[in-house]
Amino acid sequence: MWIIYKGRGMNDMITISVCVGTSCHLNGSYNVLQIFQQLTEQYSIHDQIDFKACFCRKECQNHGVSISIDKDNFRVTSEEADAFFKKEILKKCNNQ
Repeated sequence: MWIIYKGRGMNDMITISVCVGTSCHLNGSYNVLQIFQQLTEQYSIHDQIDFKACFCRKECQNHGVSISIDKDNFRVTSEEADAFFKKEILKKCNNQ
């Protein structure tokens, strides 16, 4: 029996990198990461997401925390993290 997966392969995970450099840390990277991890568990998608920490992405002049989802870059504040997760990350998980 053959199973065909649409979109990502069955072993492909969404990689979410959160900057933990000094500026992003001061802008709330720990809080953003905690919110993302809580929502990942809440929606039971922990098997689809690979969290990584990264250091300075040279985007310190912008507000919020620098993150990337696979190859797409974003800036997110702690206040925006919940809505951002639901809009961007859940959408990618549902497309798998």
